[in-house]
Amino acid sequence: MASLDGEWKLERVGGALPPLLGVTKRIAGDRGETRVAGLPAAPFAVAGMELRYRTPFRGFVDVLEPAEDGFGGRATYRGREFGRFRMRRASS
Repeated sequence: MASLDGEWKLERVGGALPPLLGVTKRIAGDRGETRVAGLPAAPFAVAGMELRYRTPFRGFVDVLEPAEDGFGGRATYRGREFGRFRMRRASS
């Protein structure tokens, strides 16, 4: 399985998500954060292929699946999907 460690660019695929321009995720081991315009916005814990957001975003979980060019993701709140996105490695 591909490692989640690193910095990732996000792209909206569908659902009730904004365009995600300037949104990235930084992941290191069992924790990470979603960043907006380079600023920390939402910390999360990594549990397998799930990104479980911490307070004040508790209940939000991104469920990831490996894809050819990174990962596909389903954004959920309390188990209900509300959007889909794609994660690709940010270039150095």
